[in-house]
Amino acid sequence: MTLRSVLILAMALGHGAAFGADTIEERTWNTSAELGAITTSGNTTGTSVTGKIDARQELEDWSNQYILSGFFKEDQTQTNNGNKKYVRSAERFALSARAAYKLMEEGERLFVLGSHVDDRFGAYSRYSSVSVGRAKRLLKSDDKIVEVELGPGYFSGVRATGEEEDGVTVRGAANMRWQISDAALFTQTVAVERGTSNTHSVAETALQAKINGTMQMKAAFSARNDSNVPVEKKNTDTQTSLTLVYSF
Repeated sequence: MTLRSVLILAMALGHGAAFGADTIEERTWNTSAELGAITTSGNTTGTSVTGKIDARQELEDWSNQYILSGFFKEDQTQTNNGNKKYVRSAERFALSARAAYKLMEEGERLFVLGSHVDDRFGAYSRYSSVSVGRAKRLLKSDDKIVEVELGPGYFSGVRATGEEEDGVTVRGAANMRWQISDAALFTQTVAVERGTSNTHSVAETALQAKINGTMQMKAAFSARNDSNVPVEKKNTDTQTSLTLVYSF
């Protein structure tokens, strides 16, 4: 699945799906914490853990969001002398903070966004960016919200080769929330930062199913892409996850 196809899917669902589900709830604070873990044994032994905290704040004049996420994976391997040891094969931590000032026109905002990623095994071992711009709500109904944003930015990163890089970027993003039914929520986010030497893209497609008033099961597919990477690295990293989400 490419980022282009994911974006097309989000636009199609946002404009073509039937309006009949329950309304999307809006509160001053809407926070969720999710956690998923997989442990294997036998012929293949290893452990992977993924987690995320997403806090959204809606005030009279401001709309803010804070995200902290992490993922790591360890595999058991056998050395030349027959001993077994665990080797870390994935380790990524990311955080971001976004503040958006609400303008007079409904659904329009001016925003500033800062983010940082530490990825031990990625094309960039460190990637930090800050951007400003304008966000606009394209659609709001009882069950769907579609928003887009665009603006200039600046990034600073360290490649896996140790080479440092920085420069000006242009950032565009789109996100959609679709309350399919009282028990199911579909979300789609896509963000692209285009610089002079690299285009950095992140996308996530997710479906949440309610277990009870505060617990949900979430199935998600996410992709991170860099257009310019070292020879030994791949352009795209993907992750498919199944997690438990606690909302409060």
